[in-house]
Amino acid sequence: MPSRRQIREAAVQFLYCADLEGGAPAEEYRNTFWELLTEPDRRRLLMNTFRALEHITQGRQERLLELSERCPAALARLGAAQDSADLKKELQDILRYESLWTIQWENIKKLPLHDIDNDQVVGQIEVALKKLYGINRELTSARNRFPLGLEDHPELRPHMEPVLASMRRMQRISDRVQMLEDPQQFPEQSDLKHLCTSHADLQELRSEADLMVDTVLKKKVEVDQRLAEIIENFSPERIDPVDRAILRLSASELITRPELSANIVINEAIDLAKKFGSNDSGRFVNGVLDQLAKQRA
Repeated sequence: MPSRRQIREAAVQFLYCADLEGGAPAEEYRNTFWELLTEPDRRRLLMNTFRALEHITQGRQERLLELSERCPAALARLGAAQDSADLKKELQDILRYESLWTIQWENIKKLPLHDIDNDQVVGQIEVALKKLYGINRELTSARNRFPLGLEDHPELRPHMEPVLASMRRMQRISDRVQMLEDPQQFPEQSDLKHLCTSHADLQELRSEADLMVDTVLKKKVEVDQRLAEIIENFSPERIDPVDRAILRLSASELITRPELSANIVINEAIDLAKKFGSNDSGRFVNGVLDQLAKQRA
């Protein structure tokens, strides 16, 4: 029987993977998410990976267009500044990798996916995905180097902020793609391994996690409004995606399940933040939920 911790971890993992502003509705990703975690068959795994990429990449073109529109001004500023040639090259590299990423994804969509039973087609898909993953890693590295280089040019930082904001939006997609590269690295996968030996337990895990997720999705507007009353200048996209998933899950429980102890909900949220979030996540989540719990009283 799955534990409450396993159920909450699976729910947070789904909320994180499926929550991309401007992307497809989270509900459309549900079956693919579970199949990616539990499907050992090579062919079905490839098809599920493709479906997941379709979900993740919805809205990518709009984000890429936003980045492309903001880059000319940034490149001109970098070209006019002293000792910023390396930064200009980094930004040009990012645009090049973005273009390569788009081209490779279009190439994958042209593959004969309907013929997945053909070993040759399976090999083509695997090679094409491997190339996409490689481009995605290079792109992530380039995005990480650019703000680091700006640390030596603080006077340029304000002028680069629009481009940096677009990069962060694009990186949220790349983060999900990195997870697809190795589904075994899903944080709760180690727990699922032994559950997979029991179909009943796995079905219960999915049923309970889906129930939690449904509550969050149903209450998301109300939850975000309540969080906005606590967090100064709140905007969902400004919150770290992992922290956002944990806050929404835990806040929805505080709002809809009065029988649950607030201390238990908060402590569980802190544990999730420590496992999935950054060094500051636990403190941040604790502070927000503590204030929400006081309103509950």
